[in-house]
Amino acid sequence: MSVRTAMQGNVMDRRVFLRGTLAGGATGVAMMDGGVPSLASDAPGSDKPTSGQKQVLFIWLSGGASQFEMWDPKPGRETGGPFRTIPTAIPGYQCCELMPKLAGMMDRLTVVRSLDTKITAHAPAADLVSTGRTKEPSLAYPEIGVILARELARPHSTLPGYISIFRSTEGRRRPSTGFYGGHYAPVLLEDGIRPRNIDVPDGLSSGQYDEREKLRRLFSEKFAERRAGGELVDSYNGAFDRARGLMDSHEVFNVDAEPETERIKYGPTEFGRHALLARRLLEAGVPVVKVARGFWDSHHDNFESHRELVPDFDNVMSVLLEDLQQRGILDHTHVFVLSEFGRTPKINKDVGRDHYAAAWSFMMAGSGVQPGAVYGKTDKDGIEVADGKAGPGDIAATIYRAVGCDPWKHYMYGQRPVPLAPEDAEPIEAVLA
Repeated sequence: MSVRTAMQGNVMDRRVFLRGTLAGGATGVAMMDGGVPSLASDAPGSDKPTSGQKQVLFIWLSGGASQFEMWDPKPGRETGGPFRTIPTAIPGYQCCELMPKLAGMMDRLTVVRSLDTKITAHAPAADLVSTGRTKEPSLAYPEIGVILARELARPHSTLPGYISIFRSTEGRRRPSTGFYGGHYAPVLLEDGIRPRNIDVPDGLSSGQYDEREKLRRLFSEKFAERRAGGELVDSYNGAFDRARGLMDSHEVFNVDAEPETERIKYGPTEFGRHALLARRLLEAGVPVVKVARGFWDSHHDNFESHRELVPDFDNVMSVLLEDLQQRGILDHTHVFVLSEFGRTPKINKDVGRDHYAAAWSFMMAGSGVQPGAVYGKTDKDGIEVADGKAGPGDIAATIYRAVGCDPWKHYMYGQRPVPLAPEDAEPIEAVLA
C-alpha cells in the first residue's frame, strides 16, 4: 500500500493506517523487551571498525568455573584434585593440563589470580561482578557491557551496540541496563543464533516495507510536533532504524555461510558455534558482544564436568583468539573471561567444589592489556589471596581503562553523579598496556 493509497484527500483512515504500518513495524517491535524500544545504544555499530575504534568480547562462564582446573592449579596439595599441570608459554607459570592449547599461547594472554569478591550466591554475585558494584536499593547500576556499548557507540550505524548470546538453560543472565534505561539494552539471542522477526513479512517486498516505514515515520514526527515527549518518539524511530539495520544485515547471523573448515575448527559444541557468531559480529562492527557458556556449577563430580567443559573452552577460545588476531580484529578488541565466582579449595563429599569468592581468577586478552602478564597469587592451597588482592570494582576499572574509557567519567542520576567504576576502585595497572 502506498502513501497515496492510504491518504485520500489528506484524510487518513485509522484502521487502514494501522494495518498498513504495523505489518512492517512489528518486525522491529517484536524484538524489543516488553514492547519497549531496547535495541542497544544511541549509535550501535554496523560499519566495520576503523583505526582506533574499540570493541569488546565478553565471555561469561555461567555457574562459576573452577580456577583450580584452569588458571590456578595446586598440584600435589589436598585441594589440588587429580589433574596435572603443564608448562605454558610464560616461563615459570603452569596451568591445568586440560588447557594445552591456551597454555601454548599464554604469552598472549593476561591472567589475574587474586580476585576476592566476597559474595557466593549466584544472582547477587553475578550482579556484583557484572557491574563492579554492591547493589543499592535506591539505584540500579548498569552492567559493564551496557556501559561499554554506550561508551563505544558509533554514529550513523544501524546494528545494535550490544548483542548477548546465551542459552536459557545455561548462561541465563540477561544484562541489566540499570538507570540507563531500556534504550541501552542488548539484543538477546536466546536459544538461537539469529534474531527473531527480522524478515520482511510474507506478501511484502522490501520496497513496500520501506514505503510503510516512511509513512510510519511521517506520522510519528507529525505527532511529536509541538507535543511534550518528542524524545520518546525519537527513541521509537531509532529503534525502528536499528530493526531495519538488523534486517539488512541478517546474513551476519548465518554461521552456516562460513566455510566448513572454519566451522570444524570451532568444534561441534554450541559454545563453538556461538563463538564463531561472535567473531562474525565483531567483524561486522558490533561494539560489544557477549557469549555465555553454562553448566560450570560443579557441586557434584567437579572433575568429570571440568574434564568435558575445560577442553571445549580451551579449543574454542584458542581458535577464536587466533582467528581474531589473523583478521586484525584483536588489535582493537578487548576480550575478558569472567564467572560470578570460583570454586572451593575443599572437595566436598560429592567429589564437587562449591561456590567460592575469596580467591579466584579471570583472564583477559587483546587490546589494552599486557600480553603474558600473570598478576597476583594465592597461598599454597588456594584458600586466600597472598598477593595483589583485587575486588569487583577493580575488575570494572581495569576493563574500562583497557578499553580506553575513563573509569571515573560520570553520568547523572537525577542530581547524583555516577562514575563508571566505584570511586574507591583501582585499575590493575600491572596488567594494562
